[in-house]
Amino acid sequence: MAAKIVLVLVLSLLVYAVSGENPSACTGSAQQCRLQRLRTVKPTRQWESEGGRTELWEESEEEFQCAGVAAIRHTVLPNSLYLPNFQPAPMLVYIEKGEGLLGLTYPGCAETYESQTSQELSRRRSSRMAQPQGERSRRSDQHQRIHRIRRGDILAIPAGAAHWSYNDGNEELVAFAVMDLNNQANQLDRRFRSFFLAGGEPRQEHMEGDRERMRQRRSRQQRVGFQSLFSGFSEELLAEAYNIPVNIARRLQEDDSQRGIIVRCQEEMRRMIRPDEDRQEGQRWLNGLEEAGCTTRIIHNLDSQRESDFVSRQGGRVNIVNRHKLPILRFMDMSAEKGHLFPNAMYTPHWSMTDNRVVYVLRGEARVQIVDDNGNNVFDETVKRGDVFVIPQFYAVTSKAGNDGFEYVTIKTSGQPMKSPMAGYTSVIRAMPIDVLANSYQMSLRDAQNLKDSRGHQSFLLSSSSRSAS
Repeated sequence: MAAKIVLVLVLSLLVYAVSGENPSACTGSAQQCRLQRLRTVKPTRQWESEGGRTELWEESEEEFQCAGVAAIRHTVLPNSLYLPNFQPAPMLVYIEKGEGLLGLTYPGCAETYESQTSQELSRRRSSRMAQPQGERSRRSDQHQRIHRIRRGDILAIPAGAAHWSYNDGNEELVAFAVMDLNNQANQLDRRFRSFFLAGGEPRQEHMEGDRERMRQRRSRQQRVGFQSLFSGFSEELLAEAYNIPVNIARRLQEDDSQRGIIVRCQEEMRRMIRPDEDRQEGQRWLNGLEEAGCTTRIIHNLDSQRESDFVSRQGGRVNIVNRHKLPILRFMDMSAEKGHLFPNAMYTPHWSMTDNRVVYVLRGEARVQIVDDNGNNVFDETVKRGDVFVIPQFYAVTSKAGNDGFEYVTIKTSGQPMKSPMAGYTSVIRAMPIDVLANSYQMSLRDAQNLKDSRGHQSFLLSSSSRSAS
């Protein structure tokens, strides 16, 4: 039996050696979370497209390797289209600024929405029948549902679901997204991928970071940027598949990468049915798919004060979206949290029992400390707007807002996140007998009782306190 185990291990190492992969890269996060220091992470790649800007935090960063995630931020200009694409792992998107339209395509779902022009024509049947056949087919357009997206929305994008977005507003549309590469839906390696159906990443790439970061980037295997899937097929097979002339199939393959992955529209896209014109809200499509497919909600707004999960008059508020509020997260196994800490308020020290977290700072600033299992302070920084950092599972963390408050959004790798607070009314300390506390910390019973009760009924969000002198 022992000889068989050794043989399996040897064969596994040979496979890794032939493939050029590091064994630790495929054996889970335990080998990849031996971090001496955590830090705020800058984008490793960024590029300009015709209609906007893209910034990418790759999985090659140590913190992102530990969490098994990657992140991306898109800035879409008015009247610009983020081209259709899909990813091999589930993704949560937070809309930081602006508004627009989102299309998410599910295979097999009914195309139950028609353009406005087609609906007008259907109401005028007689005049429609008088039109030439070619004109009727050209003007009739059916498509799946389109969603309105706004600031504060969390968008749930399942693995493999093609999606696009269009900025029909008057200001930039800014979206920050995190992909869970460790998710069981992703059966490829833990590498950030986007499969585009049009356009592509511009060849000229703008690098950020110091010289050492750029040297490490060049030393890694050179990657070709995101490019359209159609470019790899032969034009003859595409023409046959779509039953179209070869010259049209050739248009699907033309290299438009200089336009990028966000393109300017020649004119406003007004023909689509828009969410505020949707007459079928709440109607169930009878095509054999259940709630988890065609009709499930994919958007939840985190700005609603009425739906706050934690509220403190002195501390602030926290909104959480999990699988109970947005059922599709039950299948994606991800969740999100948006917090607003009042000036000088504190988020209680705690650890996460279920997930790794990626934190994106929206406004204000805060001092954040993170401690590992060796009791080492691995992160002690004042974070500000635009900063991104990772909190590994079970690492203890606390934060104290600055004079202007602190606002953030956190993407988590669990659909039902759970925290264990270390201070406050629901803390692990309060749950222990005072004899345990007195003997653990060599303090009097009175001091142990004060330790348990000092925060009264405050829970996760703690008001500013001056009782810190010895």
